[in-house]
Amino acid sequence: MRIRFVLALTIACAATAQLRMGTAVASGQGKEATPASHLSSEPSADSAELLALDQKIGTAVVHGDTAYVDSVTSSDFVMVHGDGWTTGGKPRSTDTKQSMLRRVTGKAYDVIDFDSVKLEMHGDIAITYGRYIAHMPGNAPNEAWFAVWYERVYARRDGRWMYLSHRTVHGPTFGANRQSVSDK
Repeated sequence: MRIRFVLALTIACAATAQLRMGTAVASGQGKEATPASHLSSEPSADSAELLALDQKIGTAVVHGDTAYVDSVTSSDFVMVHGDGWTTGGKPRSTDTKQSMLRRVTGKAYDVIDFDSVKLEMHGDIAITYGRYIAHMPGNAPNEAWFAVWYERVYARRDGRWMYLSHRTVHGPTFGANRQSVSDK
């Protein structure tokens, strides 16, 4: 189990490096991004399922659907907020499954809109990455809206996809309104 998590995390870090170096495929929501040797014109059933799952989790978080998020999130889940870790610093915060589910139950977010989402398939491991714009009504007015570039790691366990990890790779970028954080 630990070896699989380390492998997934290693793959996620490699994808981060690719994204930061500008080698990722051009933006386009709902498009599959895979290494050049694996490009195909038709997304696989798994990739379509995972892109839908990524969005469904975001929607469930906004609606406070703790039961659903719990059912698709692994017990060893980790969520790293803020990109301080990418330059050797500390993240803004780190959530476990339990602390993340408390955010869901408390409806901490009232908007999470995804764009520029891509997907890499690696057998029973998958990485989604892209950006979301979110609103947290409890934040200070000039930090109520924010944009985050992220990576998420999924693994197929017992025949179904489970959400293992979420890392902010750039951001958050805060603003007083959606438009102030909307520029790519």
